[in-house]
Amino acid sequence: MEDPYRTETKVSRGGKVTITGLPFEQGEEVEVVISRKRVREQDVERYPLRGQPVHYVNPFHGVAEDEWEVMQ
Repeated sequence: MEDPYRTETKVSRGGKVTITGLPFEQGEEVEVVISRKRVREQDVERYPLRGQPVHYVNPFHGVAEDEWEVMQ
């Protein structure tokens, strides 16, 4: 059995749902199951930087060297 094709869309006026760009051939039989999207509370703001690009400025440069008593 193939993995299900998943997509997201919104219900439009009159309770209509339109799905475009499906990876199936014309005339192929498919099963349609619709459920309300659940937003897990922990995913909303738990990792706000996930997926953001990381940039290193002087990655081998010392940090706060002037604040160490031993270094003075």
